[in-house]
Amino acid sequence: MQSTQISFEKLRKDFPILQRTVRDNKTLVYLDNASTTQKPNQVIDAITDYYKNHNANIHRAVYALAEEATELYEATRDKIANFIHVKNREEIIFVRGTTEAINLVAYAWGRTHIQKDDIIVTTEYEHHSNIVPWQLLTQEKGAKLEYIRMDDNGELILDDLDKYLATGKVKLVTFSLMSNVLGTITDAEKIVSKCKEYGVLTLIDGAQAVPHMPVNIEKLDCDFFAFSGHKMLGPTGIGVLWVRKSVLQTMNPFHGGGDMIREVHKYETTWNDLPYKFEAGTPNIADVIGFGAAIDYLTNLGMDNVREHEIELTNYAIEKLSQINGLTIYGTKDISKRGGVISFNFADVHPHDVAQIIDEEGIAVRSGHHCAQVLMERLNVAATSRASFYIYNTKEEIDSLINSLNKVARIFKL
Repeated sequence: MQSTQISFEKLRKDFPILQRTVRDNKTLVYLDNASTTQKPNQVIDAITDYYKNHNANIHRAVYALAEEATELYEATRDKIANFIHVKNREEIIFVRGTTEAINLVAYAWGRTHIQKDDIIVTTEYEHHSNIVPWQLLTQEKGAKLEYIRMDDNGELILDDLDKYLATGKVKLVTFSLMSNVLGTITDAEKIVSKCKEYGVLTLIDGAQAVPHMPVNIEKLDCDFFAFSGHKMLGPTGIGVLWVRKSVLQTMNPFHGGGDMIREVHKYETTWNDLPYKFEAGTPNIADVIGFGAAIDYLTNLGMDNVREHEIELTNYAIEKLSQINGLTIYGTKDISKRGGVISFNFADVHPHDVAQIIDEEGIAVRSGHHCAQVLMERLNVAATSRASFYIYNTKEEIDSLINSLNKVARIFKL
């Protein structure tokens, strides 16, 4: 089924926040979707329905409310398995988000498997959440953290990976499937294939990719995969860590407490079955259920259609932005290799000033280092402005962005 602009315009009515005005009655233009996405009524209603009609703890009781809550909660796990093409629901762990997922791996897998002089490899365009946990781990273990560089086009130089793998010391390669700054789509299958030749495990940060394009974990064939609900229409505070079962079985628990145990005695404890061994305590039940509604929403749209819509918007935006004198766009211009994220700088105007002037027109963009200071150092900039698109954005909103940037030019006499 082919997406049309009309169908994506109609779905805007599902998002109540898009109906509000800001800054002296300006229509809201929300272009910070790489940070977090807005929520449709279907997600909001699912959360409200849980609290109104089913509120109870899960996995612990046999009365009606508890059984209903458990069923709704576990239904989301099945929806996720179908959405990312995973056969074994036991491999799906609920966490607070991608950051916690990566930290879980660093703690529960890394502290058992990483030894002195081992190497962990990441990339220059990672989010801090896929750098800092590995810095902490390698410093603690006396291991090394190495980086795959990127070229001036914003694409990874995979010769670096070959060099690291050839040492025989690499234990993990971890990378984002899509850069949150450049929008670069990583050639994940090529990286995973190279790593498998050396028996090296791979972790993929899918936070920016899963909301915007079809993702098939069976095809990717990685060992760990993490993503967040709030970047794909779902609530904040809920995310997913998928771990290959053979790897998951070698990992110790991350948290201790209720529900992750089978039996607790004075001096010893046995663990619950997977995935509950890694889900201690009362979970974020309502938001898991809301996340399930978000997955339903995206499934009904079709992720191929989502990707097609964003390609159209991104192409349009790059074309328009490229016509503005003094504006620098970072990352590849090859739309087949980038998602709906455009980071830019405008002459010598600080990105915060750009964002503030744009905000006066009701347009929300991100300015700063985007939790990617290693990448900022590579680009030799302190910060950028970033516009990022999603299913409810339109070409008319991009035109509004262009008009607001023309205002920036007038103010700073560019």
